[in-house]
Amino acid sequence: MNTQPLQHHIELAADMRPLLRWDGSVDMETWRETCTETLRDLLGMDEFVECEPIFEITEDGELNGNRRIHFMLQTEEGYFTHCDLLLPKEQDGPLPLCVCLQGHAKGSHISLGVPIYPGDEETIKGGDRDFAVRAVKEGYAALAIEQRAFGKCGGTANGPACERPAMTAFLLGRTLIGERIWDVSRALDAVLRHFGDLVTMDGSVLTGNSGGGTATYYTACLEHRFDGFMPSCAVCTYRDSIVNLHHCSCNYVPRIAKFFDMGDLAAMIAPKKLVVVCGKDDPIFPLKGVEETFGIIKELYGAAGVPDSCAMVVGDGGHRFYADAGWKAMKELLKK
Repeated sequence: MNTQPLQHHIELAADMRPLLRWDGSVDMETWRETCTETLRDLLGMDEFVECEPIFEITEDGELNGNRRIHFMLQTEEGYFTHCDLLLPKEQDGPLPLCVCLQGHAKGSHISLGVPIYPGDEETIKGGDRDFAVRAVKEGYAALAIEQRAFGKCGGTANGPACERPAMTAFLLGRTLIGERIWDVSRALDAVLRHFGDLVTMDGSVLTGNSGGGTATYYTACLEHRFDGFMPSCAVCTYRDSIVNLHHCSCNYVPRIAKFFDMGDLAAMIAPKKLVVVCGKDDPIFPLKGVEETFGIIKELYGAAGVPDSCAMVVGDGGHRFYADAGWKAMKELLKK
């Protein structure tokens, strides 16, 4: 006799088949529109209102041999986010943009390779988490965005503080994931408006690991100005990850499993290039669930007529980014 509600939920989730699982009964474009409308509603995207994009550069200097431009941006009326544009010290013409979303570390300074708090150096070196630094080395202009409830935007010296923002967002008819997607789109607007001579969207990439990978994947469904998306250690069946295992509240979207599993969302990402990065020993996004998800992604990309525009990279380790393999796969896809 089961008296544990969580166990009951796990059992319910095991038997669920998403209502918007692709079945080939309608054309892919019509299916994509239906999925997009549903996902926008689940994320609460209609709750967001464009505002005056107040923009202020607070620093324009050098960081570890690169040019660093820090700016503040109002993305919603009364809410500002921190952004850092990292560029090679000298460049000849605009570079493709790589937007970097830090995961559950202590802030976007990790993406810049700048340790601030105890443990930051190991976080950076132990998992290729200096996304912006690596992107510049790969020939990109890199934009590191401070995600809501991380770092300077609500985090603490001990790490992210997602629970109350995520729960209060639910009360307001929105989601923390939706807020993070909104910030990416508004930051992209600002970069193209103010730094159009330095960046181009040709060959552009959005990437992130863990919580940043989750935001990357959901953003890929709704923000189509990027050419490629590289989520890491985040794309997995809901059953094997955020149902069966403990996760931060920022991973959850009310009612989403009724309509989608994570693989089903790829109907909105195709035909864009997609590289799913994972670790074979990741304890919180298990490989089995990643492989099942990528199977669904591959089927949807085939239905969209671009079966070779997605790839899966399995790193020989745990919950971290795998920069060498990830960037190699992404550049190969972008060449096609």
